[in-house]
Amino acid sequence: MDSITHQLAEFAVHLKSDDIPSNVRDRAKDLILDTVGIAIRARHDTASTDAMLAALSRLQMTEGSSHVIGDEKTYPAAVAALINGSCAHSLDFDDTHAAGSLHSSAPIVPAALAAAEIVAADGAATLAAIIAGYEVQIRLSLALVPSDHYNRGYHPTATCGAFGAAVAAGRLLGLDVDQMRSAFGIALSQSSGSMKFLEEGAWTKRSQVGHAAYNGLLAATLAAENYQGPVDAFDGKWSFLTAYAPSPDAALAVDGLGSVWQTMGLAVKPYPSCRYSHAAMDALQQLKAEHGLTEGDVQHVEIGLPQTGLNIIGQPIAQKHKPVTIVDGQFSMPFLAAVILRTGNLGWDDYDSQLSDPVTLALTAKVDCIQDPKAEAEYPANMAGIARVTTSSGVYEAMVVVPKGEPDNFLTEDELIAKFDGLTAPYLSKSRRDALLDALLNLEKRASIGEVLSLTCPDLKALQMAGED
Repeated sequence: MDSITHQLAEFAVHLKSDDIPSNVRDRAKDLILDTVGIAIRARHDTASTDAMLAALSRLQMTEGSSHVIGDEKTYPAAVAALINGSCAHSLDFDDTHAAGSLHSSAPIVPAALAAAEIVAADGAATLAAIIAGYEVQIRLSLALVPSDHYNRGYHPTATCGAFGAAVAAGRLLGLDVDQMRSAFGIALSQSSGSMKFLEEGAWTKRSQVGHAAYNGLLAATLAAENYQGPVDAFDGKWSFLTAYAPSPDAALAVDGLGSVWQTMGLAVKPYPSCRYSHAAMDALQQLKAEHGLTEGDVQHVEIGLPQTGLNIIGQPIAQKHKPVTIVDGQFSMPFLAAVILRTGNLGWDDYDSQLSDPVTLALTAKVDCIQDPKAEAEYPANMAGIARVTTSSGVYEAMVVVPKGEPDNFLTEDELIAKFDGLTAPYLSKSRRDALLDALLNLEKRASIGEVLSLTCPDLKALQMAGED
């Protein structure tokens, strides 16, 4: 039997657009739309982006012809991948795969867009390349066993993302099977991403995903020039699977390859926070709506999570009770629960107001988190959550197994567009948003990726003329 690496390379190189089911292509276009909307907002509204751009300027890495989403200026291709990948993950609002416990579009879409501009690929080729990247990245995470990979301190979105990005870029650059295997081997030396950011609410969660996009594009480009990487990145001693997890299941890396589409397992987030928090947030919304709960009613809240989720958003509880930065808030189940109980929802702009709100912070201190057997029983197929709210009039409980946005509970088209509009409205006029929406949802009909990306540039004059906010 061919090696795991060879099978993945064969798939990545030989997948034809016509082999991809229409529902998979449609789902991928929804995911790309979501990614672009997030990146537009993050390009302008995150301090980490400003710092990254300043550093790149100081390093003289800002002159090129590739588009950064939401930016009028163009950059070198690899730098565009870096910035776009970082921005796509900066709000923690990007798509997720429950079983793979990672985000897919943030590292993969930017690498594909940059490669597409290098070779002037059309939308159909770019769409197929992105889907191929999804399929490889997700399977690698499944094979690692995500909880084991996390326990070693790795961030699977970034580590596995470098390989997904290499696939997407490599297809567009025209790699053959041997070159794709070299691209995997080169990416193996660059695959990185640490969970250390959780301890301090650091920005590296964002940048390491951007680096995955950058590194995947770099690996593919080196391989295209016949730079030689190890040919069996996923097999044998010191391979990705054996080095990055204690007990990998290598067969999962190719299970159902080309017939079972892991792309269809990707979910779109309704809240800009860690996906492990969403089921419990949905449950709290239910309780708030059913019982008319207000923050004044709440005496205590207990959130039940699977252990992997608890490790990320519920422990150490003393730290989770005192979020300071936006990243702290995104990974604090007590804080997120408090915001839902106060406002009934959570949007990106809520972090600025709620992280300094004394009422919200007092409510945060009333929220505890536990490993719940019922939530654990659903994992890893579902990131379930349970909310138990104690009030003077009784204890109310709700469990959500499939949070909003998952494939079995996906956003409607109107909800997806509303999220896109909400993210982009401060920078794009309605006419520009509509044009971009049409271009992305009909990507396979577009001849030029550069022309599509040019629609992401802010048209502030049009906004002012229309009197829009």
